[in-house]
Amino acid sequence: MPSPEQRPTVFLQNACYEHQYIRSKDSSLIVERPERLRAVNLGLAAAIARLGDYSDAPVAPGKPDDSDASDLADALSRIDINRSSTRDEPVNTIRSSASVQLMNNPALKFIHGDIDGDKYLENLTLWIKESRTKIANDQSEIPDGLSQGDLYLCPGTLDAIQGALGTVCEAVDTVVNTKDSAPRAFVAIRPPGHHCGEDTPSGFCFVNNVAVAAAHAHLNHGVNRVVIFDIDLHHGNGTQSIAWQINEETYRKTIEAEAGASAKPGPQIYYGSIHDILSYPCEDGKPELVQAASVSIHGNHGQYIENIHLEEYTSEDHFWNDLYPNRYKRLFSKAKQFLDSTGGPGDDVMVFISCGFDACEHEYSSMSRHNRKVPTSFYYQFARDAIEFSDRYARGRLVSVLEGGYSDRALTSGTLALLCGLVGGTTTIDQSWWKTEHLEELEKAAKKKRGGRQSLSTAPQDPWLARTMSVFSALEAEGPRPSKKAGVPVPISSRTLRERKTGPASNVKAATPTASKPTSPAAKSIAIQKPRPQSRGEGDASSLSSLSSQSSDAESGVPPARKLPKVILRLGPKPEESS
Repeated sequence: MPSPEQRPTVFLQNACYEHQYIRSKDSSLIVERPERLRAVNLGLAAAIARLGDYSDAPVAPGKPDDSDASDLADALSRIDINRSSTRDEPVNTIRSSASVQLMNNPALKFIHGDIDGDKYLENLTLWIKESRTKIANDQSEIPDGLSQGDLYLCPGTLDAIQGALGTVCEAVDTVVNTKDSAPRAFVAIRPPGHHCGEDTPSGFCFVNNVAVAAAHAHLNHGVNRVVIFDIDLHHGNGTQSIAWQINEETYRKTIEAEAGASAKPGPQIYYGSIHDILSYPCEDGKPELVQAASVSIHGNHGQYIENIHLEEYTSEDHFWNDLYPNRYKRLFSKAKQFLDSTGGPGDDVMVFISCGFDACEHEYSSMSRHNRKVPTSFYYQFARDAIEFSDRYARGRLVSVLEGGYSDRALTSGTLALLCGLVGGTTTIDQSWWKTEHLEELEKAAKKKRGGRQSLSTAPQDPWLARTMSVFSALEAEGPRPSKKAGVPVPISSRTLRERKTGPASNVKAATPTASKPTSPAAKSIAIQKPRPQSRGEGDASSLSSLSSQSSDAESGVPPARKLPKVILRLGPKPEESS
């Protein structure tokens, strides 16, 4: 069991489920879907089960329990899951109720505000409020000039965005002020954010969650040097654009201060990304986007940017003995160079990870079309290296925020590996935990029957799997109730999921920060309780949700094969023929 100082904290937010596709009832092409968070929950549950020893008596791997277990409920009854405190769990889990006002938050205005009146935030609020009416009138809720395939809105999007931002700011507050746990966190929120520039939503992103969190750390906790590691499959063009603007403004103030002006220096940001240069937003070869995703500049003009392109690996040895140490770890060495040149370690440093799991080996082939993948263990090792870096330079303060990742298996395995890495210390980790055969067992156990009832295996389960299902059921019970959502009465959209015609992020100057301090949001911890026999969730698929098996790549717009439902006619006895 990890000691308190080793335990990371995971933040969940129910409001994020409210962002849903409502243009039609057919959401089979939508991969940025609420069920992504259920896949993350399953990975979280597996991490909690794997990292702790909860069985009353150990069972040899692959051997069933001696008792006569007929279903999951029997297996659960033999495991001590009634803990007196969440402090007994290897991972602290908080179901956040935090929220910020889209039009009234200093950190949000620092990133997305406008000196002429916060026009983008005002427009975004209006688009959300008018979304259902516009769709009902057979109009798009997304304004002309923005991608109609990448972006969608519904009335619940406002709560989702405000809850996501409130939660990531709460995570910053917790990490900065923590005393009895590791000062590191993973924040499972959606919609993602790293493609959104100051006023340019794209790639599923409407606000930049990590950039707002960094601004919150700067305005409320005196964090003046920020390190952002982006490990999503896609280049975070929005985050890089925002970082460039902020660094440009800080550089100007520094020059003015050196000339005798009384200007207070602003924050400095290092942005480092590992991504596929052939994928969105660079897939069309637009020179300004490809150039932005290939920049390496360190110190000149006050900029600190490092972009590393993913390469195809031929074997595990090739990845771990060549690509990772010689190319991908350069993200850390350049970050060290940034901090060493700006004052070294200090209380004014904080580390963020834009954590996308779509580069994972288990991502949809339609999403990762160029085979620029990483083994699942990459997320474990990167987390360990990020901890070492943050311990040296940032008093251990590290916040990882969910970005992409669209197949259930990529999300579940990536979350499991990342959390095992974030535990750190001397905790024993077995990297076979996220091998394919164990993921298949996990998915089978979590599979839903029609009507939402959890499939109960008739075979005895290993203790880790039964424990995982108990934690997962508890997380689901604490989650949102399934809604009877119906699409608005409009014809099925003929739009493709993503148009490859999006323009570059705008280069508008960042707004001047305000001095007011937002109220610290409230939260509650989740106690892992014995689950009810029936869990609350949606979907019926080979892994976790029905949508996952029907979804296609957000960029290709090519749906996978659809499995026709089985129709069974139940006929009565053959009537006797009349004589």
